[in-house]
Amino acid sequence: MERRSEYTSRHSSEIDIVTPAAARLQAILDLFTATEAESRPVDAVTSAWLRGRRDIGDEDRGTILDTLYDLLRHRARLTWWLEKFGREATARNQFLAWLVLAERRPAEEIKRLLGEEPQDGSLLNKLHGHTMEHPEMPEAVLLECPAWAEPSLRARFGDRFAPEMNALLTPPPFDLRVNPIKATREGVLKQLSKLGLPAEPTPLAPHGIRLAEKFALSRLPALKTGEVEIQDEGSQLVAQLVDAQPGDRVVDFCAGAGGKTLAMAAQMNNKGRIIACDVNEGRLKRCSERVRSAGMHNVETKLLGSEADKWVKRKKLGFDRVLIDAPCSGTGTWRRNPDTRWRDEGGLEHLTALQSRILASAARLVKEGGRLVYATCSMLLEENEAQVEAFLKAFPAFKLVPLAEVAPDLPQTGDYLSLTPAQHDTDGFFAAVMTRTPA
Repeated sequence: MERRSEYTSRHSSEIDIVTPAAARLQAILDLFTATEAESRPVDAVTSAWLRGRRDIGDEDRGTILDTLYDLLRHRARLTWWLEKFGREATARNQFLAWLVLAERRPAEEIKRLLGEEPQDGSLLNKLHGHTMEHPEMPEAVLLECPAWAEPSLRARFGDRFAPEMNALLTPPPFDLRVNPIKATREGVLKQLSKLGLPAEPTPLAPHGIRLAEKFALSRLPALKTGEVEIQDEGSQLVAQLVDAQPGDRVVDFCAGAGGKTLAMAAQMNNKGRIIACDVNEGRLKRCSERVRSAGMHNVETKLLGSEADKWVKRKKLGFDRVLIDAPCSGTGTWRRNPDTRWRDEGGLEHLTALQSRILASAARLVKEGGRLVYATCSMLLEENEAQVEAFLKAFPAFKLVPLAEVAPDLPQTGDYLSLTPAQHDTDGFFAAVMTRTPA
C-alpha cells in the first residue's frame, strides 16, 4: 500500500492528505500554473514557490523542477497538439498532454492521481495513442523554435539549424568556477569526491569544474564559503578574454549579479580596481554580497541611471579594460532558461538598439591602448557580429583583435569567440575583443 505524504496541496483534492504520487503531480501543476501566470523569470518564481513549501523533500523538489523544465522545453509541441484538438493551451491542458504524450500514462491513472475536471476525459481520450511528435508538425515546432527567432537562427546556422536547436532541448551541464583566492581546482575536486559527487575539470576554462549529476546545493559547503561559484564554462571564458591583470582598472559595464566580475577579480589576484555597473539596484546588491563571500577587496559597485549616465562621461578614457556583457535575447541560454524563448519582450529591434547605445557609451571609458570586450549570451547575428561591425564602422578609433591573437587555445570560429551547446557543451556565447588605438 502506498505511503501517505506529508506534503498537502490545497488545490489537489477535497481530502486533506493525498498519496505521494498524487501530491507530486499536483505540485508540478501548481508550480507550472504559477510560472504561466507570472511575468518574472521562472527561476525567480520557482525559488519563491519552494520557499513557501519547506515540507517538500529534496528528491521531490528535483522531480518537480525537472518536470517543470521539461514542460517549458516542449511548449510548442504541446500547444500544437492542443490546437489540433481545439483546446486552449492552459497550464492544466499542457500538463495533461505531457502526461499522456511524453510519460505515456493511462487516462485512468491521471484522473486518479490528479483528479478530474470537466473536459479532461475528452482531451485524454483524444491524446491517447499519440506521442510528442507528429508527421504534420512543422520543423520549427518539432525543434521548439519560436517564430520571432527562427529566421535569424536559420541564417546563423544554415544546415546546422536542426542539431543546434535539438541541443537546446537538453538539460545543461552543471559547472562551477573555483575561486583561486580561496581554493584550488584540485582541492575542490577532492572535496566533491569525498561527498560522492562525480566531477571533472572543464575542458577549456582553467578554473572550471563540471559535475556529472545534479545535487542539493546544501551538500557543498564551498558554495557558502565563496570557494566556488556556479558559472557556466562559456561565461568563464568570456571573463577570461578580458585578460584583467593585477593593478588594472576595469569596468564590468552590465555586471548584473556579478558572475564575471568575480572571475575577473580573481584573475587580478584581488589587486587593482573593478567597478561593477548596472542599472538594477537589486542585482548590484546581490553582486556586493557575492563579492564579500568570495573575499574580494578590489570590487566596488556603481548604480547607473542609464547607459548614458553622466558618470561615464566623467570617467572617459580612464580604464584599462571594459567588459560589456550586453542585455540580449538570451538564445544561447534556452536549455537553461527555456521560458525565455517564448518571451519576445520589446522585440529584437529594441534590444539591438539598446546594445548599440551601450556599446557607444561604454567605449568612452576605454583608455588609449585599452581593451573593450563586447559579449552576449545570444546566438543571433543581429546581436553579435552585425553589432560589432556597425560599432567599428562608427568608431574608427577601435579595431578588432582576432581571437587567434588573444586566445589561441580557445575554439577558433573566425575572429570572434562563438560558443554553442551543440558544438562546445556550454551555453551559447559570443564575444569580440577590440582595442582603442593610440591617438
